[in-house]
Amino acid sequence: MSALTFATAQLLRVLPRARVSRAVGKLADASWPEPVGRAVVSLYSRAYRVAMDEAAGGPEWNSFDAFFTRELRKGARPIATGDRTVVSPADGRVDSAAEITSDARYIVKGRPYQVAELVGSEEEAARYVGGRACVIYLSPRDYHRVHSPVDGALVQIRSMAGDYFPVNDIGVRHVPNLFVRNRRVAFVIDTPSLGRVTAVMVSAIIVGRITASAIDAYDVPFGNHDFDPPVRVRRGDEIGVFHLGSTVVLFLEKKAAGQWVTTSGMVRYGAPLHHAQEDAKEKTNGVHAAHSNGPASGDPGAVS
Repeated sequence: MSALTFATAQLLRVLPRARVSRAVGKLADASWPEPVGRAVVSLYSRAYRVAMDEAAGGPEWNSFDAFFTRELRKGARPIATGDRTVVSPADGRVDSAAEITSDARYIVKGRPYQVAELVGSEEEAARYVGGRACVIYLSPRDYHRVHSPVDGALVQIRSMAGDYFPVNDIGVRHVPNLFVRNRRVAFVIDTPSLGRVTAVMVSAIIVGRITASAIDAYDVPFGNHDFDPPVRVRRGDEIGVFHLGSTVVLFLEKKAAGQWVTTSGMVRYGAPLHHAQEDAKEKTNGVHAAHSNGPASGDPGAVS
């Protein structure tokens, strides 16, 4: 470990992270004069190589938050199709694609996490034993809206209080249980064929807040928010926004286990991330259908 890395890690421990994050969030919300906004957007876009040609809007960004949470122009992200396809919920870098252990642990960069702490429920954690999970890290250049990875019904949002450590290499290496110490918002989606899917948005330092499309609030209030009736979502529908952003942890049940399309590297929201294996019952039904619809007697393919 370099002296600079060690010093940075120690500084982060004593920094008033929540107060810093709230202060930066207020600054990001503040309206700016148009010339100032254009200058800030230009400098930021060049510094982080933001793909401005993908963005919708422009001159109407009246604050840094409005720019940071910018929408994409129509058609910028094709959404992959397929009943058993799980798409990426966000732009970012995929990491730690792995199986959930028999004791409901998920290993991220060699560090074990209790799934119950990540999703905010012991009962829910049991669902994911033998299932799959991955992390998607968002960088400052990325689009920061989060979308449903599947077709289904949003049945609950769990909003959990926490700290605001940075979710970067320094934070992951030097902050024990980083993801469960930081503020989290879990989006719980039930699907017809893949079981339950949970996408957890994890905050970080200077992430002022997280908003949810299904909740009319400046920040998602702490606690469990149940939806009765459930909120129908299609693959690619927006479900949440990072106001200065961080990381998504995605959980799939065992019944959705299959093949990762991407296990590392950059991914865009809407791109195929995981293909679930065909359910045994579906295979059996398919065989029965094939027999029942087989060639009739007298057909060239009929067996005498």
